[in-house]
Amino acid sequence: MLLLLVTAAAAAAVGLAGIPGPALFAALLVGIGWALLARGPKLDVPAPAFSGAQAVIGVQIGLYLQLETLRAISGDWLPVAIVSLLTLGATLLAGLGLARVTKLDAPTASLGMVAGGASGIVAISRELGADDRLVAVMQYVRLLAIVMLTPLLASVAFGASTGGGDGGTPIVSADGIALTVGASVVGVLAGRALRLPAGSLLGPMVVVGALALTGVVDGVRVPEVLQQPAFAAIGLQVGLRFTPESLRRARDTLLPVVAAITALIAVCAALGWLLATLAGVSQLDGYLATTPGGLYAVLATAVASGSNATFVLAVQSLRLFVMVLAAPPIIRRLAT
Repeated sequence: MLLLLVTAAAAAAVGLAGIPGPALFAALLVGIGWALLARGPKLDVPAPAFSGAQAVIGVQIGLYLQLETLRAISGDWLPVAIVSLLTLGATLLAGLGLARVTKLDAPTASLGMVAGGASGIVAISRELGADDRLVAVMQYVRLLAIVMLTPLLASVAFGASTGGGDGGTPIVSADGIALTVGASVVGVLAGRALRLPAGSLLGPMVVVGALALTGVVDGVRVPEVLQQPAFAAIGLQVGLRFTPESLRRARDTLLPVVAAITALIAVCAALGWLLATLAGVSQLDGYLATTPGGLYAVLATAVASGSNATFVLAVQSLRLFVMVLAAPPIIRRLAT
């Protein structure tokens, strides 16, 4: 109970600081501190709670696959597909390069560099044979870099005025709770029956993605009352497994990780120029559509700067869906 209360207080404080995904980020830090400093029996997140958290995140990712998303890029599907595949390739190359120059194994380095879906990637990394502690550190270093750099580069490089935020997620909603619970149960059972890798996340994601494409769940969102506890469970599960040795490994690989993230941001900016040229959108739209993650910060910048937010959301959402869906089989292949 004390651990949960501290986590809730830390999440509120992190949210006030404007950091995206405050529950996961705060729970990760609290879990690390508890694992390293607390005395007494070792705590862990119960397996059913962790599977439930994965399912909730899967539902949230599946909801990004909306009909409006596909319509917004229907005329530019080829350049969007090319750029999405090149982004996936760039993240894998960045991960493999990082594994070559550090002591990180290929699955851990590659998952740490996956551009987008930080919560989903962290949630499934342990199942895929990666060190989820180091994956979480790398994902959040990348996310914080994107959050800080996106408004700055949009203003300095493209002359856009930025600011403002984008909410829209209800605290409680009956339809959101019904969809999340129902799709989680069906998706987890289907994922296990089909033996999907990371089935607790991918099963609900595919189920909800199919429903979203039919338009049945238009306007439905995973409410905060389910979303934030799910993020906190993922963060605690990872943080509580830290040891002094794993913390030293994270510290020793920080500089190469920052260098790899910097290179990845530069490559994605180049892909943004390519997308803008091929799709006939502005350079700012191309840049915002191809940033390696930070979806909510990118959308806030797009709305505040008057960019084509629909196009940006469409490309980012589709790439996020592809990344999380493609990561498990690719990482399994790398592991073998």
